[in-house]
Amino acid sequence: MISLEKRRREEEWMDNPHADPATLQDSLRFIRRVNLLLGYTRATLSHLRRFSARWEKGRTIRIVDLATGSGDVPRAILKWAKSEGRDVRVVGVDRHSTTANAARGDEANLQIVQADVLQMPFTDGAFDYAITGMFTHHLDEPEVVQVLKTMDRLATRGVIVADLLRDRRAYFWIKLFTTMSNPMVRHDAAVSVAQAFTKAEVLSMRDQAGLGYTSFYRHFGHRFVLAGEKV
Repeated sequence: MISLEKRRREEEWMDNPHADPATLQDSLRFIRRVNLLLGYTRATLSHLRRFSARWEKGRTIRIVDLATGSGDVPRAILKWAKSEGRDVRVVGVDRHSTTANAARGDEANLQIVQADVLQMPFTDGAFDYAITGMFTHHLDEPEVVQVLKTMDRLATRGVIVADLLRDRRAYFWIKLFTTMSNPMVRHDAAVSVAQAFTKAEVLSMRDQAGLGYTSFYRHFGHRFVLAGEKV
């Protein structure tokens, strides 16, 4: 078992712009299954559902999802919103062309934009909420602070940041859980945990970014959510 006292930075194969499209598609399908089976998508939805108690009746809610991947979280949000009679519009952003193409569908309220999250093509206050999941561990600490500041700048109401926690048990379980998956998933899953953050590190970056209105929540599956509203 490797030491996880400090972050172990390593490039994930899925981030490579030259990654094999077929393997990448298979990996995205695996991630969707994991998000569903382990409740990762539900964790994000639980906080959005909590915020919705303060939404004005009939108001359109605009959400941007940074590093949206295959778009499973936006689609889960739209499905929930429809069941609640809410008018929600989501823009998913991902820089990888293969991933962005995989995320595109025919949903009227979902737009997928290929762009670099560190150089977002949107104006201040363009959305009500900014969310992201399974993304911050891909970045260096100053980049995470930059992303949090960007989310705060884009969102008029609040933010939701979800990701893994760096933990020896999480590393053990992810190695076991991905044993039968493809090499990209096996590699990236272990690397993801090794370069994830601890609670103390997350709170430090939150404070550096000025998001004191958010709170830290621990969720099932060695996952955290940083969530809060400005109003």
